Amino acid sequence: MISFVALVSGIIFGLGLAVSGMTDTAKVQGFLDLFGNWVPDLMFVMGGALIVSVIAYQISKKQIKPILRNAFDLPQNKAIDQKLITGSVIFGMGWGLYGLCPGPALTHVLSQDGLFFVVAMLVGMLVSFQIKKFI
Repeated sequence: MISFVALVSGIIFGLGLAVSGMTDTAKVQGFLDLFGNWVPDLMFVMGGALIVSVIAYQISKKQIKPILRNAFDLPQNKAIDQKLITGSVIFGMGWGLYGLCPGPALTHVLSQDGLFFVVAMLVGMLVSFQIKKFI
């Protein structure tokens, strides 16, 4: 049942990415170009995602446990520290340079550029896991 729910959630997520334009690198870069030809469309996508997340979080606080798991997996660290800021800046730079973040990047994996991006993203993740061991 958990695998089925994961599959359905992934399909809904992918459809949402496609319908919203989050898989279009030009549109994403246009959204991030605040001082040029700004494309505000994705602000509404993010606002919609924020509304859904806030509602789901409020519902989860009233439940003892999730339906298909033994416990909620919520972040415990609430500190805004140097690691969070550095990671956010690096993520934002990558998002702005290519116009994709990890979820939408997977929709491009069958193209040559998309495959290169996903491989580079995975290498970056592996490097970050290795760096974490020393910090």
